[in-house]
Amino acid sequence: MDKSQGRVSRDGAAAELPPVATHSGHRGLVMDEKLIFEQGVEGRCGVDLPEPPKVARRLGGLERKAPVGLPGLSEPQVIRHYTRLSQKNFAIDAGLYPLGSCTMKHNPRLNEKAARMAGFADLHPLQPISTVQGALELMDQLSNWLTTLTGMPAVALSPGAGAHGEFCGMVAIRAAIEARGEAATRRRVLVPESAHGTNPATAAAIGFEVDAIPADARGRVDVAALKAKLGPDVAAIMLTNPNTCGLFEPDIVEIARLVREAGGYFYCDGANFNAIAGRVRPADLGVDAMHINLHKTFSTPHGGGGPGSGPVVFSARLAPHLPVPYVVRDAGGFRLVEHQSGAPSSLGRLKGFHGQMGMFVRALTYMLSHGADGVRQASNDAVLNANYVMARLQDVMTAAFEGPCMHECLFDDRFLKDTGVTTLDFAKAMIDEGYHPMTMYFPLVVHGAMLIEPTESETKESLDLFVDTLRSLAARAKAGEAEHFRAAPRLTPRRRLDETRAARAPVLRWKPKAAPVPRAAE
Repeated sequence: MDKSQGRVSRDGAAAELPPVATHSGHRGLVMDEKLIFEQGVEGRCGVDLPEPPKVARRLGGLERKAPVGLPGLSEPQVIRHYTRLSQKNFAIDAGLYPLGSCTMKHNPRLNEKAARMAGFADLHPLQPISTVQGALELMDQLSNWLTTLTGMPAVALSPGAGAHGEFCGMVAIRAAIEARGEAATRRRVLVPESAHGTNPATAAAIGFEVDAIPADARGRVDVAALKAKLGPDVAAIMLTNPNTCGLFEPDIVEIARLVREAGGYFYCDGANFNAIAGRVRPADLGVDAMHINLHKTFSTPHGGGGPGSGPVVFSARLAPHLPVPYVVRDAGGFRLVEHQSGAPSSLGRLKGFHGQMGMFVRALTYMLSHGADGVRQASNDAVLNANYVMARLQDVMTAAFEGPCMHECLFDDRFLKDTGVTTLDFAKAMIDEGYHPMTMYFPLVVHGAMLIEPTESETKESLDLFVDTLRSLAARAKAGEAEHFRAAPRLTPRRRLDETRAARAPVLRWKPKAAPVPRAAE
C-alpha cells in the first residue's frame, strides 16, 4: 500500500493518484488557514472592554491618529485559528525529528512539572538573597553536575544559549591574553572547517582574525595543516567535538597540546556533548573552555520551546575570569557574587540577571532522574541509534565518510547522481511521508549534505520505519521517478515555494486589498 496516497489497485500494486483539488482549500482534516488579518471583520470582537478613563495626555503630540489595525474576530475564530496553526507545526511530540546538529530529543514531562513548581516559577531575580536560598542551592547543584561531568573546576551559568556561551568563553580567553600583556600580538583564532558555523562568527565578533583549518579525507582536522598555522600570534583554536560531520576527533589531545605549547587556548564547542556526556571529560582532552547547551544535552525545550541556556565550563587557567554573577557558599549560606569589586579578574557581566532559571530546573531534574549511569546510557543510545541508521542506509545512500559515526550520521548526494533528483527534492518528498527533513546542505564541507540525528529518544521500531521510508525514496529516485520528487510535497497545506524569490523579495507585512473603485456614472 502506498501510505502517502492511501490507494491500492486490485492487483495489490500501489496506484499513485494526483492530489485532489477541493473547493474549500482544505485537505481532509488539514484545514486551509488564512492569515488572521485576512479573517478579520471591522467591528467584530470576542471580548467587551471598558471605556478607558480620561487621563491627561503626556505623549507630547505623538498620540496615535488612526486605529491600531488589529483584526476583528470572535472568540471561536481566534481559538480555531491558533489550533489550526498548531496542527501545522511538526514537533518532537508528533514524530521522529531527524535534524542533525540540533538534538531534537524528547523532553520528559517530569522536567516540565518541576519547572512549574511555584517555588521556582514564581521567583523574581531581585528578591532578597535570604528568600531564594533554595534556588541558589539548585544552581550550585547544577554547577556541581556540570563540573563533574566535564572535569572542569569552574562554570558560568548565566549565558543564554550556545552562541552566547561561545561569546563568554572567547571573551574569557581574550581577558586571559590581556592579563598576560599579549593582547596586541595574539589576534588569530584557528577554526576547523568541520566546526559549527557560529564559531568563526563569534571569534570575528569579538575582534579576532579567523584562520580556517581544512579537514582531511577522514572528515577530521588536518593536523599537519594545523601545525603549519601555529605561531606566536595564535590566541586560540575553536574546535567542535564531536564535529559537525558527526565524527569524534581522535587527535584532539595532540591538538590541545600543540595549541597550548604555542601559547594559545583551546575552546571546545560543546553543542554535541549529547554524544559523550558521562563517557568523556573534556578537561582530560586539554580543553580550556566549553559551552554546554542545556537545551540539547539535558533535554530542556529546544528552539521555539526555549529559551535556551548555554553554561560555560572553564579550566583552572581561565577560572579567574569567570563572569559575574556566580554562586558561592559560605557560613551564611548561598549568595551571589554580582560585582567585579568582589571578583577583580572577572570578565564582567554578560546578562542582566543570573541565567535561565526554568532551564536550570529542567536540566537538574533530568540529571537527578537519570543519575550518572543514566546520562552515560543516554549518550550510548544516541551513538547506537545514529550508527544503526547509518548501517541500514549505507547500501542505498552514500555515507560522506567511512567508519562509524557518533550521535549523527552524514550522507552526501552521490547516490542521487544522474537521477535528476536533488537533496532538496529528496527532503521535500520526506514531508509527504510524514517526516520533517534532516538538516540539509550542512556541513558545507560535504556536497549535498544530509545530516541525520535520531537521538537516544527513538525506539528501534521508530527507526526502522524511518529507515524503510528513506530506502523507499532512494529506490524511487534511482528508478527514474524524478517528477515525483520535483512535485513534492503534494500532501501539505501549501505546495513548494519559489524559495529564491521568497529570499530576495519577501513579503513581510500583510496589506489589505484595495477597495474597488466605483465606475463613473454614465
